[in-house]
Amino acid sequence: MKQRWSTGERPGARLRRVLNGLSAPLLGAVFTVAGLLHFVRPDTYESIMPDQLPAQRELVYASGVAEITGGLGLLHPRTRRWAGWWLIATLVAVFPANVHMAVRAERYPQFPPAALWARLPLQLVFIAAVWRAMRD
Repeated sequence: MKQRWSTGERPGARLRRVLNGLSAPLLGAVFTVAGLLHFVRPDTYESIMPDQLPAQRELVYASGVAEITGGLGLLHPRTRRWAGWWLIATLVAVFPANVHMAVRAERYPQFPPAALWARLPLQLVFIAAVWRAMRD
């Protein structure tokens, strides 16, 4: 039998509830800011695009719009579910750029190669975080 506090809740339940309630607004802010950075520093994002992709600047802007749209959508409960699916699709769509960076680490000397490889499974962490936030 699990030990319960006098409130009837398990230890940490209140903290988990508070953190869950913050996940959508926090992720919404993170994605919105990240999306805005695509317009503030497009050269940075363009430099990590796979060479074979056409219209790279336009794709940078499109992914920025996608992140802003999804981020803002996470902020309101009525649009949260739709925004979550949108952001998951966006994270999957930009994954090839992350693989491109890891495989061609010599082109990005400002980043340790291990960090570029570690970034790949972080996409799954972001997807899981968005999944959880969209269900709040």
